[in-house]
This record gives sequence, C-alpha cells and structure tokens, in this order.
Amino acid sequence: MSEEEPQYASVPENERNRAVFRAGYVGIATNIALAGVKAFIGLAANSISVVLDAVNNMSDAVSSVVTIIGTKFASAEADMDHPLGHGRIEYLAALTVAGLILWAGITSLIESAKKIAEPVTPEYSLTALIVITVTILVKIALSRYVKRTGLRVKSTSLVAAGTDAGYDAIISASVLASAIFFNITGISLEAWLGLLIALFIIRSSIELITETLNDILGKRTDAALSKDIKTAIKEEPQVMGAYDLYIFNYGPGLDYATVHIEIPDTMTAHQIDQLERKITVSIKKKFGIILTGIGIYAVSSGDTEIMVMREKVSEAVLAHKYALGVHGFFADLKEKEIAFDAVIDFSIDKREAVQELTEEIVKLYPGFTVRISPDCHITD
Repeated sequence: MSEEEPQYASVPENERNRAVFRAGYVGIATNIALAGVKAFIGLAANSISVVLDAVNNMSDAVSSVVTIIGTKFASAEADMDHPLGHGRIEYLAALTVAGLILWAGITSLIESAKKIAEPVTPEYSLTALIVITVTILVKIALSRYVKRTGLRVKSTSLVAAGTDAGYDAIISASVLASAIFFNITGISLEAWLGLLIALFIIRSSIELITETLNDILGKRTDAALSKDIKTAIKEEPQVMGAYDLYIFNYGPGLDYATVHIEIPDTMTAHQIDQLERKITVSIKKKFGIILTGIGIYAVSSGDTEIMVMREKVSEAVLAHKYALGVHGFFADLKEKEIAFDAVIDFSIDKREAVQELTEEIVKLYPGFTVRISPDCHITD
C-alpha cells in the first residue's frame, strides 16, 4: 500500500454494489446447482444428511437473493425522511440471512430426530462419494470468494453468507466422512450426524444474529482504529490531545464521527477554523470517516499556576480506579471556577463518581466552583 493510499478508506459505492451483486449472483447459481446435485444423490442413496445438506444449500441461495435485494435498497439515495441514507437496511438483510440459517437448522434438527426414531439404511455409490467431494471443494472456493469480497467492500450480509458457506463445506465433509465410514464398517451414523449438523447450523445462526444486532445497536469502536484516528489528529503540531472520539455508523462503510481536541488558548478563530478543516480532510482521506464536529478545549499555555492546578487535579482524579482520564481542563482564578471532563468506567454510576470527585476537588481548592463533565469510556 502506498503512502498516498487511504488505509481505511471505503470502497466507492458503485464499485461496492457491483462487487456485492456479482458475489450474490455467483452464490445463487452455485448453491442452486449444488442443491440439485445433493438432492439427487441424497434421495438415490436414501441419505437424510445429504438431503439436509441440499436443503441448506437452497437456503444459502435464498440468502444471496436477500443480500442482493438488501444492498439494492441500502444504496438508495438519501431523502428528506432519511438524510443519512438507507445503509442500515443492509444490516436488516444480514439479520434476515441469519434468520433463514436458523430456520434451516431447526428444520434439520426436526428431520434428524425423526430419522433417529425411525432409522433408514443408506446406500452410497463410489460416484456419489466423488460428487460429494467435488461439492465440498466448490463450497470452499465459494466461501473464500464471498467472504473475501464482503470484507473488502465492508458488506455484513456478504460476510455472513461467506461464513455460512464455510460452515456448509464442513457439514458436507462430515457427511462424506460418515458415508465412507458406513461403506467400510456397515454402521450408519446418518441420523446422529444430521443432528450434529443441525445443532452446528443453529449455533452459527445465533452467532450471526448476535453480531448483526450489535451492528444495529452500536458496538464499541475497534481499539486500533480509535488509536490510529487520534494519532493522526495529534500529528497536527497545534493539537495537544484528542479525546471523546464518537463514531456513528449508518451502514457498512458509512461512518460519521465527532471528536474533541486540546489546542493552545493563544490560537485565533481563523487559525482554529483552518485547523479543523485540515483535520476533517485528513481523516476522510485516511480512514473514510466524515468528521461532522470537532469540539475545542483551550489549554492555558502561559499561566504557571493553572498548569500546576491541572496536574494536581489530574493526579487526584486518576487516583480512583474508575477514573480513566482527565482532559479539557479549564480554570478561572478570578471567578474561582474549575471545569474538566473525566472519563468514567462503566463499573460505577457516573453521578456517584462525579459527586465523589467534586467533593474531593473542592477540598483541594476551597471556594472554587467545580464542574465535572463525565465521559463514557466509549473508545480506547
């Protein structure tokens, strides 16, 4: 990667949509073909596990259709009612895909239980075993292609489909192993294997549902990304610190953010305006994230007494385990005011922490009005 190339930048929307549609069409065609072949072999061999594998492939084909439809709706232009676009529809598509996988798992579980109650002896030919082997290789290739595409274009639904395809390859490999074992020993593990496959499918679907719900609800920003963004901001010589980074996701590859920075109190409004514009352009280029707001903390750079106060207050606050950071320190000696932000851990009620810290700082500086703004530990 060259120095000029954005490390985290999003793939252009048109290119992204083409990649998703292409992967979706490949998934539909491949899964329908695999489902047809496996259904024929499963019925001919009287194998419930192969038939269930075919059903699972058909659910994958339906998942690809849902992915394409979801991406189509998600790429719709922003409008008056949805000014930030429709990107989150893709998460709903991923949730639908996960629901279909769950349905396939529950159906497989029921059918396997029936076969355990009423066992049926399968008959595997050499041709059937060879075909199953080929379908496994095809499924592995499909999984790698779809998942890699999903990661490249930041498509949650594609990543889910690719992950599911990988699970399918494992399932098919288990079916193949069971068939070979039966041909050698005459012992059928069909129904029990079908049961294990069903439980495996159900587990994977629950994991996908949980992951997608986290995307919808809003999850913690990746620690490495948070650190890299703050480091990039602090590369500007006037920036003394970067804090309170909030990233808001409105769909795959569509991120907005706000941040607070500390700068010298000697900077003019014109200089601050230039700095904010420069930072906004830099973060968009490097990370593909749109900074919608940059809050300013003015740091006293010439008053030694205030600098000493800052050090003492920070030391007192950080002595508490639940206090993770202090920034935005402000002091007015004439008006006897102290104000700052304290990053509070989730292990304690913020109001309780603020009250305790306020009382402690007032003891340090009697007669001063102390205002503490609690910040959530939302990013590292």
